[in-house]
Amino acid sequence: MGRVVAGLNAYAKGKALGLYHPRVQTLAKERKKLQLGAVLEITLLNRAVPVVRTDAGLRALSKDKPVMPQSVQRYLESKFGAMLPKTEAAMMRLARAMPEEELARRAYRLYEAFRPEIPAGVAGWGAAGILDLGRIGRLTEHAAGGSG
Repeated sequence: MGRVVAGLNAYAKGKALGLYHPRVQTLAKERKKLQLGAVLEITLLNRAVPVVRTDAGLRALSKDKPVMPQSVQRYLESKFGAMLPKTEAAMMRLARAMPEEELARRAYRLYEAFRPEIPAGVAGWGAAGILDLGRIGRLTEHAAGGSG
């Protein structure tokens, strides 16, 4: 298992550095192929994410069980609080500022550019950081200007 994880991490780093170019999968095309209960892998931020088609639509799998949107919503609300609507809106504007193929190619680098800063003196896995929505706005302006 360690060998597989090491290989996946090396490949993900290569994609993030632009050495490998993943094939762009559109959910619309793949969704049509997927039968109820069937599992498919979708590439998201340089990771293969297993998804399953349920009666309610595609759902990511975690420990072989579909992730429920309500639990994701509760998690996001607990982390972002009242800023969640503004955060979602800023990220949607950024995503819509470029063609789908470019977004798929640049997604991880964009995340690295706006991921929250961890304040000095705070340590530990999962430490709360500060998300700068202005930084996301500047990335959006840059993408809409055709640069990048």
